[in-house]
Amino acid sequence: MSPQEQSAAAIREGRTAIGIELGSTRIKACLIDEDHQVLATGGSEWENSYLDKVWTYSLDEVWSGVQAACAALLGDAEERHGVRPTTAGALGVSAMMHGYLAFDAAGDQLVPFRTWRNTSTGAAAEQLTELFGQNIPLRWSIAHLYQAVLDGEAHVPQVDFLTTLAGYVHWRLTGEKVLGVGDASGMFPIQDGAYHADMLADFDTLAAQAATRPTRPLAELLPRVLDAGAEAGSLTAEGAAALDPTGTLQPGIPLCPPEGDAGTGMVATNSVAPRTGNVSAGTSIFAMVVLEGPLKRVHHEIDLVTTPAGDPVAMVHCNNGASELGAWAELLGQFAAALGSPAEPGEVYAALLGAALEGDADGGGLLAYNYLAGEPITGVNEGRPMVVRTPGSRLSLANFARTQVYGIFGTLSLGMRVLDAEGVRLEAMFAHGGLFRTAGVAQRLLAAALGAPVAVGDTAAEGGAWGMAVLAAYRRHGEGSSLSEYLSERVFAEAALQVVEPDAEDVAGYSTWLETYAAGVDIQRTAVETLR
Repeated sequence: MSPQEQSAAAIREGRTAIGIELGSTRIKACLIDEDHQVLATGGSEWENSYLDKVWTYSLDEVWSGVQAACAALLGDAEERHGVRPTTAGALGVSAMMHGYLAFDAAGDQLVPFRTWRNTSTGAAAEQLTELFGQNIPLRWSIAHLYQAVLDGEAHVPQVDFLTTLAGYVHWRLTGEKVLGVGDASGMFPIQDGAYHADMLADFDTLAAQAATRPTRPLAELLPRVLDAGAEAGSLTAEGAAALDPTGTLQPGIPLCPPEGDAGTGMVATNSVAPRTGNVSAGTSIFAMVVLEGPLKRVHHEIDLVTTPAGDPVAMVHCNNGASELGAWAELLGQFAAALGSPAEPGEVYAALLGAALEGDADGGGLLAYNYLAGEPITGVNEGRPMVVRTPGSRLSLANFARTQVYGIFGTLSLGMRVLDAEGVRLEAMFAHGGLFRTAGVAQRLLAAALGAPVAVGDTAAEGGAWGMAVLAAYRRHGEGSSLSEYLSERVFAEAALQVVEPDAEDVAGYSTWLETYAAGVDIQRTAVETLR
């Protein structure tokens, strides 16, 4: 039997796994075989809206995007292998972490989805951090709920269920109100694989003092927490119709626990063991470092979350990633078209990244702030993207491009400094996301920013959808193995990695650039105050 015939047979017999991930700008679906090789993919573009000063997506957009991605996946499978999947061995859903999705007892949404990108929860996050003795970031679900309590929002007493975007989609597909522990750890603090019991009680006591408050204990409002590999329901008839209105995909597929994009990034890069870490770059950028022990003190720059298996992780999350670089690439593409030399977006992007390698190591005196949204790590409440330079700076395409890439890593570097001061050590740092699709550019500059080797694997561009498909496969085949063992022995045993060591000149130049970047953050604060 030829490889193509083997793949077709695997699809026909359901010896596959499907991963779906709802990212910030793209919804992806990925079909893999029993060797975790990609058989088909599908995707759909979407974008958040800024309505009434809230970053949001409508739930109608969620389902239209998921259906489009699944339709593209089914079509890609048929085009590549001559067969459309009707079933699979397992399925999993992941999405952007955090945020606020609140529903009443009838299952109706109470307020528009408040995504991780919102920074309006400062008072709540500050009070909860003091109460719990653990950093509670602005974007965490509990911060959103308590801010609604503080603001006396009328919907609060009606809240019957809180979840994340992945938890919501999983609920509608299966009827199960559950969440993978990694995603749950971005809703509320986790201890020993469950919500921290003492902190739950402390929250209920605090909320009881408010005039507007939930009518039931917080533990009853949150999804049930599951470790990777656990049973998490199966695809219902209604869920199958929500995924694929054509009726090709049939009910009954087992689902694994839904996870956040941070968890799937750890899986996609085999960085779930202590002293491993990864950087995921998209609309946001964040680093995940698996810890050997607790941090010495609370840091507002560091989230304490978990792997999909429940192991402790330090997360450095920056609200602003590669979107501003993408905007400049689009502008330059329009300029090329105006000159009569149109180019595909991928070509423009690759040319811009390629130019960055020719720039001066210190960026030539240019600064770039990619702040489309507020940035909690640097204390900036709103975004004002800008490029700044002194009269003596060396303005060129190469320096401009390098500075834009540096700008993606700037805030991340400030957070990573905190972990370094805590004595956290890394043996390996992996990178994934579309930014690393152009070989050797962002990877080399990230190595300079971290001062450590950076590895990129063959699945770097597939990212979370592939990682979610692997978690689904672990649900089916992983019995008797820890997640770390399963990844190392069955998924990545023969994986090809491209490792880039930091270049001394790049490291020195980036360090100089970062000092100026940190000193210039006040420019952003002033822009927020003066540019309305």
